[in-house]
Amino acid sequence: MTFSIKDDSPLVSVITPSYNCSAYIKETIDTVLDQSYPNWEMIIVDDHSQDDSVQVIQSYEAMDSRIRLIPLANNVGAARARNIAIKEARGDYIAFLDSDDLWLPTKLDEQVEFMKSGNLAFSFTSYSLIDEQGHSLAIEVKAPQTVDYKHLIGNTTIGCLTVMLDRKQIKHIEMPDIQPEDTALWLSLLRNGYQAHGLPKILSKYRIVSNSTSRNKWKAAYRYWKLLRVQEKLNIVEANFYFTKYAYNAYNKSRGLQPVSIQNGGK
Repeated sequence: MTFSIKDDSPLVSVITPSYNCSAYIKETIDTVLDQSYPNWEMIIVDDHSQDDSVQVIQSYEAMDSRIRLIPLANNVGAARARNIAIKEARGDYIAFLDSDDLWLPTKLDEQVEFMKSGNLAFSFTSYSLIDEQGHSLAIEVKAPQTVDYKHLIGNTTIGCLTVMLDRKQIKHIEMPDIQPEDTALWLSLLRNGYQAHGLPKILSKYRIVSNSTSRNKWKAAYRYWKLLRVQEKLNIVEANFYFTKYAYNAYNKSRGLQPVSIQNGGK
């Protein structure tokens, strides 16, 4: 496959963990191939899938040299799979796309320009929700202009599939070994002085899969409580305050309502 790349066009490394995703991975890869921005590499780490995911990914790898598969001999989980991909990445920017989510064709083009124009270290965009069959749920999660630590710790406003990070400004990018690992990384970056900048345009589609861990409300709640207490080291009062905000905003997001801002409390 041939494609034209401008000399000053930064390379974007697309980080994709894969596990038993044969029902969705083809559509996911197709949305990367359909990008109007050509200078990308897609590193897919297959976490020892038991279906035919590897064979599907290998067919794309043979077709386009920008796609690289790293199959694992053992299941290590999404955080470690992403970290393996990040270590192998060669790009100026890191972007995340899970194996069942989708990008719109101008996602990379618009977000790279957004990053370059503002010399941003950390950006994210708005996104919409789709069901398992890819049908719209008519729910949008809108990106605020900026998000700092106190805003994010009580919200779920940053979708992993929308994030782009500048490796020149953020020297160490690694997802912590605690769930939800993506939120844990965003909080760590914001706690260390970075600010997340929102591009208020829907450029991605997040698929709601019924049997995913994130859809189990009790497990998701427990994971977030543990994140607040273990990684963020909040005391009981602080943890209760932010957990209540998190639960309220998660409920609002599921109904397509906008998150509330946090005005007090926190570290």
